[in-house]
Amino acid sequence: MRDAEVKAQTLLAWYDAHGRDLPWRVRPGSGGRPDPYRVWLSEVMLQQTTVAAVKAYFARFTALWPDVRALAAAEDGTVMAEWAGLGYYARARNLLACARAVVDRHDGAFPADLDALRALPGVGPYTAAAVAAIAFDRAEVVVDGNVERVMARVFAIETPMPPAKPLLVAAAAGLTPKTRPGDYAQAVMDLGATICTPRSPACGICPWMAGCQARAKGIAAELPRKLAKAAKPTRQGRVWIGRRSDGAILLERRADKGLLGGTLGFPGAGWDGSDAPPPAAAAWAEAGMVRHTFTHFHLDLTVLTADLPQDCAPLRGEFLGPNAFSPQDLPTLMRKAHDAASGSLSPPSPVLD
Repeated sequence: MRDAEVKAQTLLAWYDAHGRDLPWRVRPGSGGRPDPYRVWLSEVMLQQTTVAAVKAYFARFTALWPDVRALAAAEDGTVMAEWAGLGYYARARNLLACARAVVDRHDGAFPADLDALRALPGVGPYTAAAVAAIAFDRAEVVVDGNVERVMARVFAIETPMPPAKPLLVAAAAGLTPKTRPGDYAQAVMDLGATICTPRSPACGICPWMAGCQARAKGIAAELPRKLAKAAKPTRQGRVWIGRRSDGAILLERRADKGLLGGTLGFPGAGWDGSDAPPPAAAAWAEAGMVRHTFTHFHLDLTVLTADLPQDCAPLRGEFLGPNAFSPQDLPTLMRKAHDAASGSLSPPSPVLD
């Protein structure tokens, strides 16, 4: 038996005993089949996000939209509000576009073919391979950050990332079995998430311990190596939070493309390349500053507040009453700004019968 086959069987046996129980996963031996919709939804949510952070979002999404047809029919704003806090908002826009494409092009059934999956909006090589392997048991090569780390260590690939990516994909391809490829893909990811961790890997209990070349060289914890990253720049920006006497808050929905695209938030300027004036003429006062980090830069955001007259006609945005939105529906940055503004605005006037 080839070494690759031995490795795959060893890892599958470990996965059968120690694989994680996840809400989108069907455990081996249960007799069930993975739901392509749940597999796809979880993979989109898990991009650049942890399992712990995703679980609650996944539960809410599948309760609200239990299948792809339900999601495709959802209002954009409702989906964006439910996504708030999960970050990388282009994923939420692509989520809706993909769901609608599955309904329009494939009558509501995810295709099993890799090329057909790749043709869906927002579905890249990794997500397509993951859905094909996990949902349809196709022998596709599934490579996420966990798999890259495992491959770098098993084969002692010392070329730094990102130039090492093709080498790691080739290594993963050489180990991918034709038998139970979906379970195998999840097994490698679980191995990286629970044992072959970025720091202090638990090599002593690893099912691939004997054949790990990095362990033999004593360099497992050093891999994968990475090229030095350039320091993130810091941008400055402003955000205006205005409230009328009836409690309505001035909000605007951002353009679909760009930072926080498609999300509801407070009017702002400076940090996203815009240089817009305040959204209304008022006595704006500084209420504080919040720090937020995006993928490519840090942001220092000055929060300005004002009490606005009842007949205010804003230059941008619209007023939403206190029952029309919740701060929890806002992106994390806007929630931070809302918290910073708390206490600086006059309380709403009492409603008289």
